[in-house]
Amino acid sequence: MKRYSFLAVFCFLSVQIFGQAVDRALLITPEKTNYTQTSTYQDVIDFTTLVTKNSPYVTKISMGTSLEGRDIPVFVLANPKIETAAEAKASGKPIIYVQGNIHSGEVEGKEAVQILMRDILTGDKKHLIDNQIILFVPIYNTDSNDKMDEEVRRSQEGSPLKTGKRSNSQGWDLNRDGMKMETLESNALIQNIIVPWDPTLFVDLHTTNGTWHGYSLTWAPSYHTAGEKAPYDFTWDRILPEVSKNVLEKNNVHLGPYGYYYTRQEGWPIKSISTYNHHPRYLVNQFGLRNRMAILSEAFAHERLYQRINATHSFVAEILEFTNKNGQEMLKINAKAEADAIALVENEGGKVQKGVRFKKVPLDKPIASYRTYNHMETTNERGQKTYLRKPEIVELKNIVNYSGFEATKTATLPKGYIIPKEFADIAQHLMNHGVEVVELKKNTRAKGEVFTATKLTRAARPFEKHNIATIEGTYKAANKKFGKGDFWVDLAQPLANLIFYLLEPESDDGLVTWNFFDKYFDDAGIASKTVEYPVFKYFEVK
Repeated sequence: MKRYSFLAVFCFLSVQIFGQAVDRALLITPEKTNYTQTSTYQDVIDFTTLVTKNSPYVTKISMGTSLEGRDIPVFVLANPKIETAAEAKASGKPIIYVQGNIHSGEVEGKEAVQILMRDILTGDKKHLIDNQIILFVPIYNTDSNDKMDEEVRRSQEGSPLKTGKRSNSQGWDLNRDGMKMETLESNALIQNIIVPWDPTLFVDLHTTNGTWHGYSLTWAPSYHTAGEKAPYDFTWDRILPEVSKNVLEKNNVHLGPYGYYYTRQEGWPIKSISTYNHHPRYLVNQFGLRNRMAILSEAFAHERLYQRINATHSFVAEILEFTNKNGQEMLKINAKAEADAIALVENEGGKVQKGVRFKKVPLDKPIASYRTYNHMETTNERGQKTYLRKPEIVELKNIVNYSGFEATKTATLPKGYIIPKEFADIAQHLMNHGVEVVELKKNTRAKGEVFTATKLTRAARPFEKHNIATIEGTYKAANKKFGKGDFWVDLAQPLANLIFYLLEPESDDGLVTWNFFDKYFDDAGIASKTVEYPVFKYFEVK
C-alpha cells in the first residue's frame, strides 16, 4: 500500500519531459497546455523566479527597462557563481549569450531557454556551467510578447493559438536596429550587456517565415563582410557541422544551412538556396565586426510548437556542450581576430582597401545533399505553371549555396577619424557601441582624405521609419586643422571594423545610410551643390 502511495505521489509531482522527470511546479506554459499556449511575460518571470530560487549558480541582473516599464531579465549561470562582468572576465572562462524572443511571434526560443535553465539548475546538465559562463535572456522583446493575436505568425499554422507581435512597443524591429540603435532594448543590450560582458559567442533564436525545406531548424553564422574571417571560419567549419551531427545522432533532429529557395524562378527541382543579407543591422552579423562568433537559429515554421521547441532546445544544448569543451580555443581565435584588426590599421592604414558595399555570391562548395519537401508541377486557375508541395521529404544533390558576399564598393582603411565638435551626437553614438573616442585638448593637424558628396538619394518608401540614404561622391587628399573639443577616433582599437562600417559615408549600413547626417547635408545645400562629408579620415596626425 505504501509503495502504491509513493508512486501516486511521484506521478503527481513529476512528469517525463525530454527524457527526465520534472517537478510539475517547474513546467513551462506550453507543457502545461499541451503546447497550445506560449508563455506570457509574467509566466516567464514566475517560472524563472521559481527555477532559480536558492540556486548557488545563478545571478539575475537587469539588461534595462522597456518603454512600458518591464524589466528585461538576464540570468548569469556559472559554477562558481558569477555576479559581475568584471568577475566573469577575471575568471578566464568564455561567456556564451543565448537570447530568445527578439521577435515575439517566434516563441520557441523563449520556451527553450526556460527549459535549458531547468536542465542546468535542476536536471542533468549542470556540467554545462563548469567551464563557461552562460547569459540566458529568455524574453528580450518584453512589451510585445503579451500583445497576442491569432492573426500573427500565420505560417506557424495556429501552433500556438496566439503569439505576440514582431516589433517592439516603439514600432521597430529589434533585429534591424544593430547599427542605428534607436530602441531602448538595443541600447540596453549593447551598453549594459555586450560591451561590459563581451560574449565569446552570441546565439539569437528565431523562426523562419515559410520556406518548405526539410530541416527542423536551420542556422547561419555571423556574416563578417568587412570584419575578420577567422571567427566565421571556426563557426562554419567546426561549430555548426559538429553540433548538427550530434543533434541528429542524439535526438534524430535534422539541422541544416539557413536559406530560401524560389520555385517560380528556378522551377523544380531547385538548384540553389539564398541566405539573408550581410548587413550588421542584424545583431548576429554585427558580431563579425566585433571580432566575435555568433549563430542565427531558425526553427522550421511549419512544424508544431512542441517540435520547434524540441529542435531549438536540442540545438542550443549541443552548442553549449561544444562551447563547454572548446571555449578556450574560441577565446584564442577571437583574441587573434581582434589583434589582427588592430595590426591591419597600424601597419596598412592609409594603404589597404576594405569593402563597404557587398553583393551575395555562391560559396565555392555546393551543398552535397539538401533536404526539402518534394514539389510537383501543375497549373493554376490562370493557366500559369506553378508548383505544389508534396508530403514527402527528398534530398537534392549539389545545391548552390548563395551564402557568400563579395565587395562591390571599397574604401581606404584609415588610421582613424576626426569628428568636428558640432557632431557630438555622432561621437556619443560611437561610444554607445563601445568605441573609444577622445576629445581633443589642443589643436591638431591631420593628413588624409575628405569625401565630397555630389548627390544624396533617399529611398521613396520608408524602412524601419527611415528613408534609407545613399550617397555619391569622391575622395581627395587633404590636410586639415582640428581644435579643442573635436573628437578623435583612433582606429587601432578592438572595434576597428565596426567603426569603419559606421563612419564610411558609402557604407551600406552606416550612419549616413540611417539618416544621421541628413540635416547637415540638406542645410548645406546638397540638392544643388557638392558638400563635404564632415567626418575626416586621417592617415597621419601631426
